Amino acid sequence: MPRKKLNKGKEDMLVVKDNALIGASYNLDVVEQRLILLAIVEARETGKGINANDALTIHASSYIQQFNVEKHTAYKALKDACKDLFARQFSYQELSAKGSVINQTSRWVSQIGYIETEGSVQLIFAPAIVPLITRLEKQFTSYELAQVAKLGSKYAMRLYELLIAWRSTGKLTIDLFEFREKLGLGVSEYKVMSDFKKSVLDLAVTQVNQHTDIKVSYEQHKKGRTISGFTFRFKVKPQNKKIELNQDIHTADLFTKMTDAQRHLFGNKLAHDERIQSDYSHLIGTGSYEDFGKLIANMLTEEKYFKTFLPILTELGFTTRSV
Repeated sequence: MPRKKLNKGKEDMLVVKDNALIGASYNLDVVEQRLILLAIVEARETGKGINANDALTIHASSYIQQFNVEKHTAYKALKDACKDLFARQFSYQELSAKGSVINQTSRWVSQIGYIETEGSVQLIFAPAIVPLITRLEKQFTSYELAQVAKLGSKYAMRLYELLIAWRSTGKLTIDLFEFREKLGLGVSEYKVMSDFKKSVLDLAVTQVNQHTDIKVSYEQHKKGRTISGFTFRFKVKPQNKKIELNQDIHTADLFTKMTDAQRHLFGNKLAHDERIQSDYSHLIGTGSYEDFGKLIANMLTEEKYFKTFLPILTELGFTTRSV
């Protein structure tokens, strides 16, 4: 089936990662995480794809545009990131052919270089990470790059990724040891709980609440007097319901009244429509209709996509009565 390439702006560049990678344990700084995200976006937006042989190019101009930094800052950040990213590792779990758990460790990239005269980075993802980014048949998480663009803490970026993997439930319960591991903290880092909360947890929660599309709170669990874990609860922030003068008031009214249940119902219907498949199926790749429907349901939380889909939604039975 032919697929059309979308022209995406800063506000809607999608990052898609396998949930095994979202839940992996690693310790990348902010610039390194941003570089990985830009590489994923580059591969998807250009249609080049991700493999273990071909290099992806990330230009300083993209870094400047997406993360709103000064030119000299971007050049230095990318150059420094190249020095460290090659040595970075991550660990994750997968099942063997016999169903046994394998604790795997891999590098992020097999090759990376900085081109001084062009202000760009060329990198090749390590073989182990390629299927974790491209294998979307089972579980995946997609989010807009703009959601993490303003996060200045590497822990805030990791917290956001961990939480949105549970977007369908709005809740994540995790013990302290596992949480620290997924944040990439060493055993000697922030051992005192007050330091951990101040410099890691509360900082991350504050930034996520200020700069992303979700609002999160947490409660702590104790064994005796010792904190043993946390439960995070979060909700997607209400969309801006302000109606511009040139908007169709009826359309905007329908959008603000559409419930989550309706988004999932019609998201599933849209996923089976050939016109939607032709224009948007590249966002899910080889994933199932169920996964595609969930992705569209998330897209319907944004008025721009709702307005785009409204003519087909109407054909599928979405009317004033349905809201």
